[in-house]
Amino acid sequence: MTPSPSSRPARAALSLALAFACATASAGPVVAQDRTRGPAALDTIRQRDKELETIRAEQKRAADTEKQLRAEIDRLGEDRRKLNQTMIDTAGRVRSAEQAIAAIEARLDLLESTEHGINGSLESRRATIAQVLAALQRLGRRPPPAFLVSAEDALKSVRTAILLGAVLPELKSEAEALATDLADLVRVRRDSAAERAKRANDLAVLAEERTRLGLLIEERQKRLGEVEKELDTARRRALQLALQADNLKDLIARLEHNLDAAARAARAQAEHQAAVGSRADLAALKDPGRLAPAVAFAAAKGTLPLPVNGMRLREFGAADMHGGTEKGLSITARAGAQVTAPCDGWVVYAAPYRSYGQLLILNAGGGYHVLLAGMERITVDLGQFVLTGEPVGTMGSSGPAMASAAAGGPSPPVLYVEFRKDGLPVDPSPWWATNESEKVRG
Repeated sequence: MTPSPSSRPARAALSLALAFACATASAGPVVAQDRTRGPAALDTIRQRDKELETIRAEQKRAADTEKQLRAEIDRLGEDRRKLNQTMIDTAGRVRSAEQAIAAIEARLDLLESTEHGINGSLESRRATIAQVLAALQRLGRRPPPAFLVSAEDALKSVRTAILLGAVLPELKSEAEALATDLADLVRVRRDSAAERAKRANDLAVLAEERTRLGLLIEERQKRLGEVEKELDTARRRALQLALQADNLKDLIARLEHNLDAAARAARAQAEHQAAVGSRADLAALKDPGRLAPAVAFAAAKGTLPLPVNGMRLREFGAADMHGGTEKGLSITARAGAQVTAPCDGWVVYAAPYRSYGQLLILNAGGGYHVLLAGMERITVDLGQFVLTGEPVGTMGSSGPAMASAAAGGPSPPVLYVEFRKDGLPVDPSPWWATNESEKVRG
């Protein structure tokens, strides 16, 4: 049925009302939802602000911590420099005291020899001395008579004068020689007493410096204790290589081959830097905080100090006791003498090795190695970088048993020093400083 025209406006109004109602009904929940979401959004913003503040605070704390760590690292680096410098200075004082004591003992030997000679001379002239003293005593008690007396007394006086004229010159000469010898004996004994007192004082200084050096070495080794496990592994590996090596050249080759790639690369870079700066002044050698050679080993000729105080016993190239020639330098040292590094280098071996006893091998860079043997104790460890003049060991109380037996008694300890280039011995003479003032100390 078709609706009438009069009902159309009513239907339109009804439709409009229904549409409005629907729109109102649908809009109500949205408004309610917006009103519900408002506080939640504010809480979320506040929470995010707090999180941002927390992150910023953590960043600030991290920055402060990093700053403190950097400062601590700088202090540790400075402490290492101070420790190294103190050790080098103390080792230098120890060696100076040893040298002074050796000089005093040499003077004491000369004075004792002089005293022995004077005593022998006096002993051989004991009879003559007794006669001179007796004659002088008689002359003192019974002087010759005066001339202004009677004729008999005058004759006696003339005879006595003639006799004294013949005897007195010889008597005077003997008396003067005796007085000179006695004066020399008194002087020698006085000088000997002064030298002994000075030696006692220097020995006390030496003992104090050795104690200080021992504590410094203990502190240095304590810092290395943090990697004790790695050191134990390295020691065992080095000992295994030593057992497998047929000779020193083989041992050095095995030690260098055993280095990992990272260590070889770092060392090669350090050697390259040293080679590049080898013509620079030697001021870089005065930095106790360096971790690589400041000057290439080949460029250090004429500047290196001997590693121990003493006398050169056998030079490179001299005939040895087995029909060959010496491959290194042998130095006699005092008992317990301090041994220092003659150059900068990395410790690649520090343990006993066959007939060498305690053997220390330093990699000086550029294919050069420095070997030190004959020490009783080594005070550095594998992987360390040591500086010129830094203490690395101490000598024993006597030399090898065979040498002591051959000498018929205890012999002084002997330090054996050998330089090698690409595994082959080279003459170390060009590297040693010509005098004390030219020695380079770290």
